[in-house]
Amino acid sequence: MKAVRFHEYGGIDVLRVEDVERPVPGPGQVLVEVRAAGIQPGEVMIREGARHGRWPAAFPSGQGSDLAGVVVEAGPEVRGFAVGDEVLGFTHRRASHAEFAVVDDVHLVARPEGLSWDVAGSLYVAGTTAYATVFAVDPGPSDTVVVSGAAGGVGSIAVQLARRRGAAVVGLASERNHPWLKDHGIVPVAYGDGVAERIREACGGTVDAFIDTFGDGYVELAVRLGVHPGRINTIRDWRAAAAVGARTYGEGAAACAVVLGELARMAARGDVDVPIAAAYPLDRVQDAYRDLEGHHAHGKIVLRP
Repeated sequence: MKAVRFHEYGGIDVLRVEDVERPVPGPGQVLVEVRAAGIQPGEVMIREGARHGRWPAAFPSGQGSDLAGVVVEAGPEVRGFAVGDEVLGFTHRRASHAEFAVVDDVHLVARPEGLSWDVAGSLYVAGTTAYATVFAVDPGPSDTVVVSGAAGGVGSIAVQLARRRGAAVVGLASERNHPWLKDHGIVPVAYGDGVAERIREACGGTVDAFIDTFGDGYVELAVRLGVHPGRINTIRDWRAAAAVGARTYGEGAAACAVVLGELARMAARGDVDVPIAAAYPLDRVQDAYRDLEGHHAHGKIVLRP
């Protein structure tokens, strides 16, 4: 089968699509023929070696956690799934950027009717991270929440989840993404010089909570805006969070099939819009990551093995 591999830390050019042996499911596992698999900024940091201390790579290394596809083989003691089932889920084995992947049955949910393969295959990391960030700042109907990177993979879901809880939401994004934010009930604000003043003007001067999906000084900005550190959450700037006492809830805080299933049903019903920025065939994995690392994609980027 074809699978993405890299044999050393480095830039996009170390990524290869290679022929590897098709895996065999063990007890409690199924083999999924992958139809779609999302890509993540965290995978870039792992590939570059920036997270070696926490998530070291063993070479040759695979990639990918999110996936959606069809069960083609079931190991012994599998619960709840059978050959032919359409599923979405995740693997912690860095293995979803491939034609086939072995997945634990507890990491899968059934694909709801009406949910596209691209959305299903890119929902786990972005969706559960967004869910955790909103939980961390606990917005309510009387709150104003600011979200940085509001049109990105995580941010585009987080703004909608916060809005569904009744909060007023201000989304920081480039102007080309402002129409989408407005269509989803979000007040758009351009980032860059003078952003603090634009935020105050947009929300009448008071910010109750801040979700940072981008890093690069937004934790400090939230403090300057008067947000209590307990209602600031960042998924990128852990050093700044430690300095001020902000929260760092991310994917790990909501990383389970129960949350994924809830998000999948919401997306299938149209309660949450999961924008797909682009989809690439597996052999164009380098192009997919160039797109991702340009930091201008609106929504998720997907590989289609």
